[in-house]
Amino acid sequence: MKVSVFRKEQFNAAHRLHNPAWSDEQNTKVFGKCNNPNYHGHNYELIVKVTGEPDPETGYVMDMKILSDIIKQYVTDKFDHRNLNVDTEEFKHKNPTAENIAIVIWHILREKIDSQLDLKVTLYETERNYVEFPA
Repeated sequence: MKVSVFRKEQFNAAHRLHNPAWSDEQNTKVFGKCNNPNYHGHNYELIVKVTGEPDPETGYVMDMKILSDIIKQYVTDKFDHRNLNVDTEEFKHKNPTAENIAIVIWHILREKIDSQLDLKVTLYETERNYVEFPA
């Protein structure tokens, strides 16, 4: 029987949605205020879901302290209070949409969490806008 465990974290980051291959008009048309050349920020809420069978000895799917430490070390410490476009390698050449941020976080965590466990990332950009990966 599989069980899912969830860890919620948060980080604050700035970004600009922009496609350098497009004109300023096209970027403004598609991304609107999110294309502000001076960037804008969000208080992101991250929910990491790990699913698997509880270990018969510990009863854990995954030790939540270990999960929290992994998220902190490899995600929140990396992205918190950063300009994603400027301060991170992951988004130097990738548009930091909520979708792309969730995919990047999933790939970071997938390398650190036992491959026998299923992993899902939910990222809230605002109270009303959020994405999940994988869908």
